[in-house]
Amino acid sequence: GEMGVLLVRPYKDEILPHWRFKTPDIARESSEKIYAMFLDYKAANDFIGMDMARKFLQMGYTRARRYANHSGGKKYNGPVPDDKKGQSGAHGREQLPRPEDPVKAESARIFYAKYLQAREDAEYKTLRKAWQAKWG
Repeated sequence: GEMGVLLVRPYKDEILPHWRFKTPDIARESSEKIYAMFLDYKAANDFIGMDMARKFLQMGYTRARRYANHSGGKKYNGPVPDDKKGQSGAHGREQLPRPEDPVKAESARIFYAKYLQAREDAEYKTLRKAWQAKWG
């Protein structure tokens, strides 16, 4: 998943400035830079860095998809009830209409392709399995 992606330093500080998806050209440049960082972390045998770069690629995909489906980025109608703040989900709110923005949809496809490259990298998978065995 994407949990912790904006919390872990120094990776957040290194990767976040390159994370953009407004247009397909920007998404292509961004995803290629982040994937290159993934490969640099791989060369340094830095699993946490690899995983953080993978998370940013995944987040590029999910956020671009969100904006492709909802131009303002808002998925649900109305504010989150006070007793539900900090939680995810609809909380009884109606989902807003989803007219797809083809520009953002293309940005999402670009990020998704790079995300899959990172996620399916053989060395990443081996390191991830070892990390999960050790840390759960």
